[in-house]
Amino acid sequence: MQFEITEQARTSVQSWLKIVGMSPQAYLFPSRVDPAGHLSTRQYARLVDSWVGLIGLDASAYGTHSLRRTKAALIYKRTGNLRAVQLLLGHTKLESTVRYLGIEVDDALTISEQTEI
Repeated sequence: MQFEITEQARTSVQSWLKIVGMSPQAYLFPSRVDPAGHLSTRQYARLVDSWVGLIGLDASAYGTHSLRRTKAALIYKRTGNLRAVQLLLGHTKLESTVRYLGIEVDDALTISEQTEI
């Protein structure tokens, strides 16, 4: 899935690549096991567990998917723009986004229609 990053994030990533001597074609998050591969979803989940624990939170209450859902819910709550959240999540159907967020379809569509131009 393709996604956009902010200019500040792009600059930071480019700086990091120069510091560590990585080529732009290399995986930003390489595998611990396979030098030619990328970070596995399991290893990413372990890192999230570690980070959550380091800041004193219960790691069993947080995961990679719950963080994705939380970010989407916060964007929807702040903007009311259901279509934007749909695009960010990569959902093809608006109904999938509504179910994913756990909101009522009629409420979501009403808010979405009010915010679109």
